[in-house]
Amino acid sequence: MRAAVVTDFTAPLEIQERAVPEPGPGQVLVRMEACGLCHTDIHAAHGDWPVKPAPPFVPGHEGVGIVEKVGSGVTNRQVGDRVAIAWLGHACGHCRACVRGWETLCEEQQNSGYSIDGAFAEYAVADADYVVAVPEGVDPTDAAPLTCAGVTTYKAIKVAHIEPSERVGIFGVGGLGHLAVQYARLVGGEVVAVDVEDEKLELATQLGADHTVNARATDPVAAIEALGGLDVAVVTAVIPQVFEQAFASLRRGGRLVCVGLPPESEGPMSLPIFPTVLKGISVIGSIVGTREDLAEVFALHALGRTRVVSQTRKLDEVNEAIDEVLSGKTPARLVFQF
Repeated sequence: MRAAVVTDFTAPLEIQERAVPEPGPGQVLVRMEACGLCHTDIHAAHGDWPVKPAPPFVPGHEGVGIVEKVGSGVTNRQVGDRVAIAWLGHACGHCRACVRGWETLCEEQQNSGYSIDGAFAEYAVADADYVVAVPEGVDPTDAAPLTCAGVTTYKAIKVAHIEPSERVGIFGVGGLGHLAVQYARLVGGEVVAVDVEDEKLELATQLGADHTVNARATDPVAAIEALGGLDVAVVTAVIPQVFEQAFASLRRGGRLVCVGLPPESEGPMSLPIFPTVLKGISVIGSIVGTREDLAEVFALHALGRTRVVSQTRKLDEVNEAIDEVLSGKTPARLVFQF
């Protein structure tokens, strides 16, 4: 099989021929149909974060495909099922986080395309208990971005506890942000989309944003204050300054939801203590979503409640696709088709 492999953090990914893996006990072999390119894959390939993956490895955690083989002991999946391989590749199932429904906080978790090989390949093995069924009628090219970009922003909107008519700012209208706009609208939020590209802001308007702010053309904090400030700010961008702008845009009792993960080299976000305390601001970290969250994301899409904006690429174009994402010019999500 062909796979895109990270051999060194300073080198482009290599397209290699590898043997098709065999599923072990409790695993399934999935023939990939599509896999989205997430910014996390780029961070993994460049070793940007404090805890680094170990080359050589195969990135990819927005994988969708058909089960071709099942390992011993697998009873919940069968050959022919269409499933998604998400960021959460495995969790222990018995720690405090797991039993309380927060499996994404498990300290023993394994992550697809990071600590275990992922879906930038024609075939991938995955834990049968941690793949998620893709409903009939959901196209694989749509299902792939929903597997991370969708479930990540869906969870962020969930943990923000948005009430109808609250004003919600989405900072960064890309692969994640264009879906966050839709989820914020679904729960009744008055949506403010913030980006530096007019094309992306136009897309946000098409997807239901009530207001748009071009942060390159104007001071986003002043523009949002003119609207009356935000109750919730969801940041999908990966620049600490954007987190600080989002914080400054909140009115009293506001919630800052941190989603994007900047490279370690970008440095920390500055959090002013006095406004945080005096204005009663909550700062919330939101990390992807659970298997149940992803099932809900797929169900909403099957009902026609969301729209995925993407462009397809071939696996051979992986390095060019990474450059496209880093340029900030991509319309939303790039998806590799197999």
